[in-house]
Amino acid sequence: MHFDWSFFQQLLFHPPSTFLQGAARTVYLAVIAQALGVVLGLLLALWRRSRRLPLRVFASGYIWLIRGTPLLVQAVIIYDGSAALGLYSFHTLSIGVISVPGVIQAGIVTLAINEAAYMAEIMRAAIDSVDKGQTEAAESVGMRRRQAMRHVVLPQAMRVVIPPLGNEFNNMLKVTSLLSVIGLQELFLAAQDYNSTTFRTFEIFLVAAIYYVAMTTIWSFIQSAIERRLQAKGGDIVANVPLRQRLFGGGALIPGEQLRGAR
Repeated sequence: MHFDWSFFQQLLFHPPSTFLQGAARTVYLAVIAQALGVVLGLLLALWRRSRRLPLRVFASGYIWLIRGTPLLVQAVIIYDGSAALGLYSFHTLSIGVISVPGVIQAGIVTLAINEAAYMAEIMRAAIDSVDKGQTEAAESVGMRRRQAMRHVVLPQAMRVVIPPLGNEFNNMLKVTSLLSVIGLQELFLAAQDYNSTTFRTFEIFLVAAIYYVAMTTIWSFIQSAIERRLQAKGGDIVANVPLRQRLFGGGALIPGEQLRGAR
């Protein structure tokens, strides 16, 4: 089948509403799941550094299990398995005037649970990068260990986390496509459904690829702007990666690989 340029141009510049809705759903799934993943990841990182053995064991086991299984498998287990086991059934949830379908809830939960395992290692490495003298100094003026972590260590660690966090979100925009396995109609499944009626496979998925590239490129500009702004305010960011390098590669994003353990 030959490449249909007119169909391609029509789809690229005048896409059907399902395409635009799929792209929008991809973005808000990524935003919500990333935010939840950061919170859960921070909690896991703190538990891994806890003096309580059960918390350390749970956090280590969670990270080992989630990082050792594919996201596709996790999505099916969470969406179908939780209902089959009688744990929880994802039904449409009404929040005011907003209705959230069960499949979207399952998608967000899956992405957040998966992302937390990676963010936990990033957070832990960022916390460990803060000089221990900072904690000792805080404790010497009367702060408890928990207070020192909250008011002294975490604010510094969060600035270190900015570059790898941005890279994780870039990846999140793309892995939302895997949720098509549970029937969540984000951009990839919207393209697949449109292909089932038009049978213009290459043209449709080429347009979908352009959408993904556009989303990740826009985020790269935003991420670079955030890093420059923080550095202008005197923030100690691990790496202020040039935009060209961020888009096209060419060197380690984090000097010295200080934050190993992401993906």
